[in-house]
This record gives sequence, C-alpha cells and structure tokens, in this order.
Amino acid sequence: MSATILWVDDEIDLLKSHILFLEGKGYQIVTANNGADALDLLMESLFDIIFLDENMPGLSGLETLSRIKVARPNIPVVMITKSEEEDIMNEAIGRSVCDYLIKPLNPNQILLSLKRNLDNKKLAEESTAQSYQREFRNISNALSSRLSLSEWKELFRRLVYWDLELDRFHDHGMKEVIKMQKTEANLVFFSFIQDNYIKWLKGTSNDRPMLSHLVFREKCLPFIKSEGKVFLVLIDNLRYDQWKALQPIVEHYYRVVSEDMYCSILPTATQFARNSFFAGLLPGEIEKRYPSLWINEADEGTLNQHESELLGEQLKRLGSSFKYHYHKIINLAAGRKLAENLSNYTDSQLNVVVYNFIDILSHARTELEMLKELTETEAAYRSLTASWFEHSPLHEIIRLLAQKGISLIITTDHGSIRVNNPTKVVGEKNTNTNLRFKTGRNLNFAAKDVMEIKNPADAFLPKGNVSANYLFAKGENFFAYPNNYNYYVNYYRNTFQHGGISLDEMLIPLVFLKPK
Repeated sequence: MSATILWVDDEIDLLKSHILFLEGKGYQIVTANNGADALDLLMESLFDIIFLDENMPGLSGLETLSRIKVARPNIPVVMITKSEEEDIMNEAIGRSVCDYLIKPLNPNQILLSLKRNLDNKKLAEESTAQSYQREFRNISNALSSRLSLSEWKELFRRLVYWDLELDRFHDHGMKEVIKMQKTEANLVFFSFIQDNYIKWLKGTSNDRPMLSHLVFREKCLPFIKSEGKVFLVLIDNLRYDQWKALQPIVEHYYRVVSEDMYCSILPTATQFARNSFFAGLLPGEIEKRYPSLWINEADEGTLNQHESELLGEQLKRLGSSFKYHYHKIINLAAGRKLAENLSNYTDSQLNVVVYNFIDILSHARTELEMLKELTETEAAYRSLTASWFEHSPLHEIIRLLAQKGISLIITTDHGSIRVNNPTKVVGEKNTNTNLRFKTGRNLNFAAKDVMEIKNPADAFLPKGNVSANYLFAKGENFFAYPNNYNYYVNYYRNTFQHGGISLDEMLIPLVFLKPK
C-alpha cells in the first residue's frame, strides 16, 4: 500500500517536477497552498506524512505546525524552508518535526526523508533480522567451542544486544529463535560453571573471574579513592539486560567510564551474594570470622541485616578509614526521604545505597496475576523496570548527584531467570524453600538437572548441618516437591527466580560513571 503525502506550500505549482517524481515512485500526493486549507484536508482525509513550507502568507508554517500537532499529533511532519536561520530550525525541531529540509530541494533528498520517516522501521527490521541470522551462526559456533569466562561475557553481551534489538520489531519468529539460542547458551554455561567454579574459589585456575567477594576491593575501592566522593548504588536483582534498559535514562546525567560484568557467587541469592560483596569474603569465611554477623535461614531476623557492619569490617582490613553512609531503600517513603536529605550525606567519601525494588517486583510478579500479565515477556519486564526507574526517587537521587558532581557506581548482587522446567527434589523438613538452590540432608534429585556440592567447605559455604549438601538448578529449571506437584509447577512456572546457575543470574553489571 502506497503512502499518501500532504504537501503544503504557497508555491506548490513550482514543485510539480518533485511531485511527478514521487508519484513515479508510487506515492500519492495531495497538495494545499496555505495552512488553513491544509488543516481542512487533515480533518477530511488520512495522511501518512506532511511536507510543510515554513514561510507562507496567512498561517505561517510554524503556526500551522502547532495546529497539526493538536489535531493529529502522531503524523510525521517534514518542515521545508528557504531559511537556514538557527532559531527557526530550533523552534521547528522543538515542536517535534521529524525532519528539516532546506530549499532548493533535490528529489533524492525528498525521497531519503520519506524512506527515513516512513520505511525506516520496515527497512531496519529486515536489516536487523538478516544481521542476526548471520550472528546466529557465529554464536552457535562459539557455543561449540571451549570458552573462557571473558569470552562468555562477550557472548552474553551479544545475546543481550540482539535480544534488545529484536524487541524493537514484531517478528515473533526471530524472537523465538533468540529465546532458543539463549536457552542453549545457558545449558552450555551450566557445564562451564560445573567444570570451573570450585577451581576458581580454590585458586587452582588461571582464569579466575571477578567474583562477588573481590569486586569491592579490586574494582570499587580504587575508583572511590580516585574520585574522592562516590555513591555506590546496588540495585538488588538487576540483570544485565535491565541495566541496558536503564542506561539511556542514566546517561542524561552521567557518562559511562567503564561498563563490565562480574560473576556472582553461588548461590545467586541475596543472603549469600550481597553479604559476600560487602564483606569481601565468601559466605563460609563470614560465618567463621564474624559469626554474630552471619544469619542462616533457620535463624530469626533478616538475612542481610548486617551489611553495613560487614562493609565497615572490610574497610578496616583494607586500611581505609574514610567516612561512609549506608542506606537501604525498601519502599517509596525511604527513597523519597533519602532524596530530600541527600545534601546531608554528600560530604562523605562513600555512600552505599541498596535499592530493593526489582527484587520486590520479581516476587510480587509471582503472586499477582495482573502483574504477571503486564510482564508476560522479557521485553515487558524490562519496560516495566525502566518505567519504575524513570519515576522513582532513585532517578531523582541520580539527577541531584550529577548536579553536585559526584561520581557513581551502579551494580547488583545477582540477577534472575524466567523458570519453565520443573525438576523434582525431596528433602527433610528443614530443607530451604528457594526454587533455584537447595541445601539440606538426604536430598533426592535428578542428577542431570543440578550441580551438586557434597562438601559445602569446597565452595566456602556455611555447613548448617554436618551432612548437608547444596544443589543448584540448571538453566530454566526450578525445584518442585512431589506433594501438590502440579499445583506448584503451574504456580511457579514462568516466574523470575534466582539462586541457581544461568547467564542472567551470574553475569551481572558493574558500571562506573562520572557526571556530565
């Protein structure tokens, strides 16, 4: 179906050659020689795009543009003028014209503007699909080779990039292909972790990654010392793709100095990964060195209530005695309070802000059917995350910090994965309830679906019980008990969970930023 153009110019007869050129390309042209007639035509007929002369008697181009935007705000308008004055260009662009052309016009210049504004999405979709088809083969070949962790990070970046690119279009077939490729990648990554994780922890591998307990000491602290004043914002359960959704908003105020990923320890759960981040120690080491600051799931109290003290102890061990503040934001009121009182904290060298919204969102999505419907796809989940951030106190806090010239670190403790495949597990009564990892005695399970650690000490994990072991779910699996099996499978399938082994849970963003 050809596009219909409304061309408004008081010298429309002089443009006959251009009109014939476009008609020869299949476009339908309707003309008007003043703004009033153009507005009448706009009420009577449907148009795909409008070419609008800026300098006309009666209603000027800019006045006509204002009325067009009220009557038909979504029709793209190309402003055409003889003037190259910057203030006219700025005013036209400020009123949301989609393009700006200077007379005398060239036919190919006009055609390019039409392609850019009418056919751009279709052309971009076709080009993106073709590019991903070529990249699909490259990624598949990479998955069949032995990858190092740095190569895994690069492959994961590519998968997320194509996932986000394909989100912009409606080719459901291509979206299914990228989804299948991510599933395959997670299964291969699981085998990679099985082969290497314990070696990393014991220092017997030359390819040791940046793990949770090393990040603050080796990455964050040097940045804090170099910048003088830093806010470290840890957004609980922030996946790498969600960071990419937030990045354009953050970049209104900040420049990204360095963007990397680090590898969350196992289990990829808050109690373990976040305590490890702040303590600079692995969970088993925290339990031994600071028994009063480590809380097991069977104990009373919040599992992460001692993060500030653990950070203080790490700073002491590192010989860094500078003043710091720790803020945990678990609701809207706490976020607003921090934003309102921000000036009370900006003299300190370090402020740590733990923001819990995304973790709360993932749990609420499991329980609320309406929220599940609103975030049915990965794209919708990312979109909701970005929408929350844009309207949150955290957004305001980041804007204010940029104004004060304070540098920023944005990171997380672990990610999450959408689970789909149940795997049965049976354990004693005191077995933990997490759907992606289990610890307890006498666990029965399908060995092909899990990574088992029989001796917790091998993974520097708290024993809890002398004969307890740990299980970590593979890929999109989640643990389900035989009792009421079908009910719980239906309840938890297609929910976001964490604790196990997947790219989204383990390879997580670590971003350093300076204010613009």
